[in-house]
Amino acid sequence: MGVATGFGIGRLPKAPGTFGSLWGLVLVRGLDHVPTPWRWLIAAGIIAVGVPICGRAARLLNSKDPGSVVFDEIAAFPIVFCAVTLNWTTGLLGFVLFRLFDIIKPSPVSRLERLPGGWGIMADDLAAGAYAGWCLWCLNAVLF
Repeated sequence: MGVATGFGIGRLPKAPGTFGSLWGLVLVRGLDHVPTPWRWLIAAGIIAVGVPICGRAARLLNSKDPGSVVFDEIAAFPIVFCAVTLNWTTGLLGFVLFRLFDIIKPSPVSRLERLPGGWGIMADDLAAGAYAGWCLWCLNAVLF
């Protein structure tokens, strides 16, 4: 369960998803050093293994979407930065946008939580990452 909880960060008593999302920035920063085609294959692999990881953690914790499971937040971050280079400004904006969309869950993000098992845990964060990435790309194009 260590991976599912972001190596324990998801067990923090306050805002585990927000703290777990910090690992997402670390992941994106690490992927910056990988050639682009491999970067996306690695990100897809992380998402693919995230479904069973999150599903198993939910079963072990006897909860549909346990707050301590933050692997879904981590895995979504490459999507946020798929069209924008990570730097201090985009990192901060991307982080805030992702947390905003993950918390408010605009349609259809909220419906994705109804998917079974690990898919329901992962899919809403992946969609929130796509929303955040699109907004970040637009802001980057207009402001910078």
